[in-house]
Amino acid sequence: MTAVDLGGGESDGSNVVTVNEYLHIGAPPSLTGISLDSAIHLDWQDTPDFGRFKWYRVYSSDYNLSQDKCVNWALEGTTVSHEFLAAQLPNGVTRCFGVSALDTLGYESLWAPVWLDTPRPDARNVLVWAFGVNTLQAGFRFWSDGNANRYGDPGEMGLVQAGNRTDIDFVIHGNASDSTLWVVPVYAGTSAQFYSVSPIADLTSIDLAPASGYSRDSLPARPGFGYVFEILDGTVLHYGAMRMTYVGRQYAIFDWSVQTDPGNPDLVPPKGPAMTGKQWVASR
Repeated sequence: MTAVDLGGGESDGSNVVTVNEYLHIGAPPSLTGISLDSAIHLDWQDTPDFGRFKWYRVYSSDYNLSQDKCVNWALEGTTVSHEFLAAQLPNGVTRCFGVSALDTLGYESLWAPVWLDTPRPDARNVLVWAFGVNTLQAGFRFWSDGNANRYGDPGEMGLVQAGNRTDIDFVIHGNASDSTLWVVPVYAGTSAQFYSVSPIADLTSIDLAPASGYSRDSLPARPGFGYVFEILDGTVLHYGAMRMTYVGRQYAIFDWSVQTDPGNPDLVPPKGPAMTGKQWVASR
């Protein structure tokens, strides 16, 4: 390696270093992530050459939507574990992540396949009453972007509101005949579906919103079950998620999350010219 000064003068060469690619430690075979509130939990398979393993390097970069490219890579951190928490990230902004392994001699592996992920706001244990029991707190709205800045500002997210409003995403309705509770979409652009046919372990199990299958039908409130919401606000599409933690006769308690990045079903960044940085959320 040489150095060149401003006048074009080049230095003598440095000492020669020979790198044998066959000595590289094996790369982690895969990399996955879970979207969290202002954070991404990363997990990967260990290097196949674990006997030579020293630690992992985790890298991250910005994501350029118009070019569909990861740019400005930097070292995020190191760990001896096969997991890493990338924290203090802005919600709704997609980032790229990569991981490599280093061995005891300092050889660095190739990267695992790059993972793209987008943090999103969430909250735990929100209580919403049944309509008629406490109608003023029977409705729920994932996001009200009042200042149209596309960010989840304080006071805009996870709003428990009156169940007789027309701009809430859903209302909890109580069936008088059998005391069951139901999730009823309200806003004209909101539709929903069960995430799976069986209960899920946690809200973070809902990692990617389905592309289809949503309807305006009422859904029974079932403890442990996950729900996904497709919210079309004007021409802008967002996705929300919910997991019921408790269902009684008068109220329900649930965890929720919402993706503030338009068109992003939680993890996969929006592709194509329709979603650009110039598109803004229209507040209801």
